[in-house]
Amino acid sequence: MADPAKPTQTPDGPMDPAVIEDLLRQQGEAMQALFAPFLPTASTPPPDPTDLQHWPMSAAKLQKMWLDFGAEQAGQSEPMLARMTDPARWTSMFTDWYSALPLAQTETQAKLWEDGLELWTTVLGRYGIGPRASAGASADDAPALPRKDRRFADPRWADQPWFALLHQTYLLLAERLTAMAAETKGMPPERQHQIEFFTKIVVDALSPANFPMTNPVVLERTLETRGENLVKGAEHLLADLRKGQLTHTDPQAFELGRNIAITPGKVVYETPLFQLIQYSPATEQVLAVPLLIFPPWINRFYILDLNPKKSFIRWAVEQGLTVFVVSWKSADASMAEIVWDDYVLAQIEAIEVVRERLAVPQTHVIGYCVAGTTLAATLALMARRGEADKVRSATFFTAQVDFEKAGDLKSFIDDSQIKLLEGMVTDGYLDGRYLAATFNLLRGTDLIWNYVVSNYLLGEEYPAFDLLHWNGDTTNLPAKWHKSYLEDLYRDNRLIMPDSLEIDGTPIDLHLISTPCYIQAGREDHIAPAESVWKLTRLLSGPWRFLLAGSGHIAGVVNPPDAGKYQFWRNDGAPTTLGEFITGARETKGSWWPDWIDWIRESDAAAVPAKGKRVPGGRGDRVIEDAPGRYVKMR
Repeated sequence: MADPAKPTQTPDGPMDPAVIEDLLRQQGEAMQALFAPFLPTASTPPPDPTDLQHWPMSAAKLQKMWLDFGAEQAGQSEPMLARMTDPARWTSMFTDWYSALPLAQTETQAKLWEDGLELWTTVLGRYGIGPRASAGASADDAPALPRKDRRFADPRWADQPWFALLHQTYLLLAERLTAMAAETKGMPPERQHQIEFFTKIVVDALSPANFPMTNPVVLERTLETRGENLVKGAEHLLADLRKGQLTHTDPQAFELGRNIAITPGKVVYETPLFQLIQYSPATEQVLAVPLLIFPPWINRFYILDLNPKKSFIRWAVEQGLTVFVVSWKSADASMAEIVWDDYVLAQIEAIEVVRERLAVPQTHVIGYCVAGTTLAATLALMARRGEADKVRSATFFTAQVDFEKAGDLKSFIDDSQIKLLEGMVTDGYLDGRYLAATFNLLRGTDLIWNYVVSNYLLGEEYPAFDLLHWNGDTTNLPAKWHKSYLEDLYRDNRLIMPDSLEIDGTPIDLHLISTPCYIQAGREDHIAPAESVWKLTRLLSGPWRFLLAGSGHIAGVVNPPDAGKYQFWRNDGAPTTLGEFITGARETKGSWWPDWIDWIRESDAAAVPAKGKRVPGGRGDRVIEDAPGRYVKMR
């Protein structure tokens, strides 16, 4: 018998066929022992007649649901699902990915074969099967499986040798495919990143945890419920297919103005593009310089006002700030001609409204994500027009202006991808569900496949989670703005080029910005990587403070002090790179919000009584409606 530890490939040629034949025979014997626990025996008890009756009932429910859904879809001209999953849209991408990896090379296949046989022998030996079986081996004293992954942390993945072998083989293949993608040669950096990212998408999708017949937890649940989990899961799946979006949380658990976005305030101004909300003061004295927040229009503003414990808006009000927030309108056919200039001019308009309403010369401003990118252009335009002194300070939450190293989103930005997106435009706007699917892909294991298993395969009830509710509350985007944003900024990186872009007929140059800036980045941000956010510091001509917060794009920003979570880093020296910043940074435990409000007060600590129009909706103050307003509720 061949020694399994013996190499099956010589330095001068491929594997010895005789060795392979001997190993295959061994594996055949091992497979017979492997499946023995699943085979019926004379001692197997007969099935319960009630169970036998229940299975056909579950099958009939499933069949009826799918037939009804098929009839519904047949009556639609082009369902959203069909547009997103049209094979013609994705075949070329998959073909390009496959051809970039050395899967067809003989030496690659030989190495995979050899490593696979070695893995099988090792794993089966753990269960007392095959040539490496240990005498008297038991689950209690068996060695640990070679590879670990939290998707397979449930003990049932290791209880049976078949499922252990299955997920360990998957992890081996995933490891090898990921390494192949990282080692591809002769490609531009953007293309290289695309290959690596698409490999991750494919690998995540093919996990045995995602399929009912290869997931022991799902199989056990199916037997326990006699298939009712699959019926419930099908109900969830069909509901999601109808609405064209994966559901992460109980859709009935939250209501705007009732248990989310409940900080008291009034809508004090409105245009066809945005509403302006002013929040009621919580202190007798307020800082003279108000605060105006620009949230991204690719999401709803209430990420900054989820609930009283998490709300940045409420916290800022409690610090004595007069807080205004822009609530952008979700795009519809009336906004088909909206371009980037309109959003920049809207920011300037909001600044003017706040100044005139409170009779103040300046306002602090915050720009989050894409609104922060736009805020940089706004400041540059105001500087070029001699109006920079209308802004006392600018804060950037996870905002990029230099898109050279813009992270995984760049995997979706090339001419073919942009053309694909153009085909998804309806009436001049892009449905927000496409963008939601894109962001979910950036964290596919956590935001897609985890919920495929829990919602569709296990049939579990939806949790009540405000952050996930917000994540699924999509907004539509003006198609012209979206296309130019991807091409001019993500693809061509023109914002950092002096006078390359014009806003309202005026060339802009970020080097003209002398406004004091506070720049926050998330250490684990996969949407706006810290290295990319840092680059703004290289363009400003005025004073700035860079702060690196723990966590990512959302939790790194929404981190209230009372939570006692994460940490942040500051470096008050003169670092010229993010690496230098990190090397000399001082870590502070907890939220960075107190550091920010100290910076605001250092800028201008003058205070005034909280009266007059500092109290929206007071005597003689005509307002439009209560916060959070109508626009945030529009779909």
